[in-house]
Amino acid sequence: MSRPVVGIIGNSYLMNDNYPTHAGGTMNSDAVANVSGCLPLLIPADPRYVSVEELLDACDGFLLTGGRPNVHPEEYGEPPTEAHGDFDRARDAVTLPLVRACVERGQPFFGICRGFQEVNVAMGGTLYPEIRDLPGRQNHRMPPDGTLEEKFALRHVVTLNEGGVFHRLFGAREVMTNTLHGQGIKAVGQNVVIDGHAPDGTPEAIYVKDAPGFTLSVQWHPEWDAANDPVSRPLFEAFGAAVKAWSAGSSTRFLQQTA
Repeated sequence: MSRPVVGIIGNSYLMNDNYPTHAGGTMNSDAVANVSGCLPLLIPADPRYVSVEELLDACDGFLLTGGRPNVHPEEYGEPPTEAHGDFDRARDAVTLPLVRACVERGQPFFGICRGFQEVNVAMGGTLYPEIRDLPGRQNHRMPPDGTLEEKFALRHVVTLNEGGVFHRLFGAREVMTNTLHGQGIKAVGQNVVIDGHAPDGTPEAIYVKDAPGFTLSVQWHPEWDAANDPVSRPLFEAFGAAVKAWSAGSSTRFLQQTA
């Protein structure tokens, strides 16, 4: 029996400084295949190669991955600055309309880090270029040195809304997560519900209210140790269930209804 297909949104990189590459991270593929139970398909997120319509037809759901390049601030009406870092305009051109189409259709997606930020921008929201520069905020960036285990180590609590979607999914009001991001939500997009915060007030968990499908997105990186982590595993399992339901023609709207 064939597995439903999850399109893993890739990032553009220059390998060895001169070889253009699309990459998605093996941890994402492992989580989709072995926790969500779906077929991982790496997508070159560039409108020269794929259209949103083709992706919607080819895939049952989408994993909006993290990545070093940021959403270009022109996508939310602001000029770029040095603090905004690197960009991937080709990915912007694919993922932002893809998110809006999925919200409308009810086709499931799961946003991670940059993907979390893409969902907010796609729905009309804005981003801070650098969280650590804001008064009272902590440094959410990845440690510059150390092993992968040290970089992806659990570093802060996320407090979830009482009775909200994430609270019901985890069965707990507080969960421990890693943190490897520089940017974060400033103005919240239309129908975007912030369902969890870091101790400094930074939004960490969102979904799109009244969307007919799975739209859960997180600012941290649950793909790390997804099969074993008690927070990561239920996220990828719930996403997999939603993708399988979409593939079978069923609805998963109940997951995003507030209590």
